[in-house]
Amino acid sequence: MHLITKDDDAVIAAIIRANLERYHLDIPGTAYFDPELDHLSRYYDSGSEARTYFILTEESGRVIGGVGMEKFSGFDRCAEVQKLYVAEGWKGRGYGKLLMKTIEEYARAAGFRRLYLETHSNLEVAMRMYEKYGFHLIGRPESVVHSTMDRFYMKEL
Repeated sequence: MHLITKDDDAVIAAIIRANLERYHLDIPGTAYFDPELDHLSRYYDSGSEARTYFILTEESGRVIGGVGMEKFSGFDRCAEVQKLYVAEGWKGRGYGKLLMKTIEEYARAAGFRRLYLETHSNLEVAMRMYEKYGFHLIGRPESVVHSTMDRFYMKEL
């Protein structure tokens, strides 16, 4: 695993879009249309621990997933888990959990005390993983960016 670089941008954007297409979420109000999606390395290269993105690779170095984090102003000392996706063919092997564990440890080390995430009811497997990992469903925060998302989770660190 490594921090995102410019060389990872196209591959991780394709993985994210393919996942959203598979679950019929290639619609406005989702990450599919985020203006920074094709340049995540630039977006997450803020020089701050409050914003970062990790890339997961397989043994040969091919990108198979990623997860980001950014300070979330909706709650005190809170970071938002962002764009956690694993490529088709690599799911079901524990990589989503590995990405979640990585971002949780990073957030805790950066001084955050809770994690927030937003998702969609179409992503049932993801929601089960979040709940297994200790996230609990909360009401919709006022500061939601992706208007199509309809499930919101929080975890105390």
